[in-house]
Amino acid sequence: MSNLNTVRLTLDLMYKVSLKEVLRCLLEGARWLPKKSCSLTVSAKSSISKARTRLGVAPLKALFEKVAKPAATRHTRGAWFKQWHLVGIDGSTLELPDEVENVEEFGRPPASRGKTAYPRMRFVALFEIGTKIVFSVAAGKYEESEKSLALKAIPKLRSGMLCIADRYYSTFNLFRAMRDTEADLLVRARKNVTLPCLKRFRDGSFLSEVYPDLKHKRRGEKGLRVRVIEYVLKDFPDAEEKYILITTILDPKSASAKELAALYHERREVEIAYAELKVHLKEPGQNLRSKRPDLVIQEFYGFMLAHYVIRSVMHHAALKADEDPDKLSFVHAVRVIRRKINSMNIFSLD
Repeated sequence: MSNLNTVRLTLDLMYKVSLKEVLRCLLEGARWLPKKSCSLTVSAKSSISKARTRLGVAPLKALFEKVAKPAATRHTRGAWFKQWHLVGIDGSTLELPDEVENVEEFGRPPASRGKTAYPRMRFVALFEIGTKIVFSVAAGKYEESEKSLALKAIPKLRSGMLCIADRYYSTFNLFRAMRDTEADLLVRARKNVTLPCLKRFRDGSFLSEVYPDLKHKRRGEKGLRVRVIEYVLKDFPDAEEKYILITTILDPKSASAKELAALYHERREVEIAYAELKVHLKEPGQNLRSKRPDLVIQEFYGFMLAHYVIRSVMHHAALKADEDPDKLSFVHAVRVIRRKINSMNIFSLD
């Protein structure tokens, strides 16, 4: 990894720390070198900013796409359901510094009065549920829909995966695009959807078809065969009246309605991962640092890489301890890594 990539990643691990202090921490890691080999000085803040500009977006994006991959093995607890590798998809936003260029490039959320305080970027991510590792992302303007961004993120879905998604992702075109990756799907349907029962199974689920629009539905053309699971949650005050799931797992012998209904709620792991990104790695209400759109995207990929590094370390530790990664504290892992940065030999002087 280049020195500039190292600085970029460390900035995303230490959000509350100034640029110069981050560099001081990294230079501490060079104490192991012979004193005669070099003279170490801390660059000015402007020099670090210029170096970030020289680095650009491409190296961080390429690094993320190269290293960010699902990490779970068959020994990883909570990462599998029978033969399926569990993954999830969801979207979120990040607030940016209130600079003219950022507003022009990414836009602001609408407000009933006046304007919102900060511009925002929108992104969609694919997560490995067992490890909470992000292995695919797509980022864009605030006004760009999650559906559009999801189409850019889903090519990393693979056969043997089971992707769990909320009802926002149940639109026909997006559902078909995810299915075309050969991954299996478990997606919550919208409550007003009409799904005809073609065959009822003993477990209460039934075969149905979804169509691009009413015209194709009337003609019975271009439909996708799905299995439908309907259920209610009793004794949960915040539960909705009824849940409707659609899945590409058509055989109830492979996965029963009860099993899939319970499995759907594993998608909360995706929400926990977003909390790690937005609350624990960053601080609540804290914007990204970058004041220019190109540096915002660079920082975004550095941010995702920082989360990937932390979660990879946690997964490795969980495997060694034969423990579920969910039992390990993300906050503690962040503190340990930050504490150890200045003693790691990660800063090259070549």
